[in-house]
Amino acid sequence: MATDLVIFDLDGTLVDSKLDLAHSVNATRRHYGLEPLDLELVSSYVGNGAPVLIRRALGPDYTDEEIRQALDFFLAYYREHMLDHTTLYPTVQESLDRLKAAGITLSVLTNKPVRFSQDILAGLGVGGHFFRVYGGNSFEQKKPDPTGLNSLLAESGTPRERAMFVGDSAVDVLTARNAGVAVCGVTYGFQPESLAEQPPDFTVDRMEQLADRLIAGRTS
Repeated sequence: MATDLVIFDLDGTLVDSKLDLAHSVNATRRHYGLEPLDLELVSSYVGNGAPVLIRRALGPDYTDEEIRQALDFFLAYYREHMLDHTTLYPTVQESLDRLKAAGITLSVLTNKPVRFSQDILAGLGVGGHFFRVYGGNSFEQKKPDPTGLNSLLAESGTPRERAMFVGDSAVDVLTARNAGVAVCGVTYGFQPESLAEQPPDFTVDRMEQLADRLIAGRTS
């Protein structure tokens, strides 16, 4: 399949942000006198946006107002620490370089707040690879609603059959299905087990495998 537009999820797909997210969640829990959560448990809460993350991390015994205040604390802490340990996954940098050089348009659609997402990508040296970066507060609806993906298709002028979404979770697969585009799952992310519930069209173990496949598709 010839692909002209690739839309990436962020956390668990392009960047390994597990530790910084877990530290920020646990700082929020400490603020409320709670014990820290395990790294993998925090990671399982990621994917539906920061408000859902904090509600899951604190549990059911907090009011909406308390969750809002906890979210404010979390976001302020995370902004200061979001690049302490976060890195690109192996082969992501060179794969993005190759895809861009092959003439493929790249973008990001994540449920993380958009400014945080842009700053993380810029801080890791790849912000300039993407023609658009949209976050969970860019539209009224978050993934798996297809609004963001549909906007990227329209803005890039790409037909659905020439676009691909790449992510690490069932949320990403559902987003692609809801928009009618192909979807690739990465097996190294935060929630690879959820891909069994919502199978993508294919999976890759390293980003270079996706680059190989898409570049071959354009030159065959």
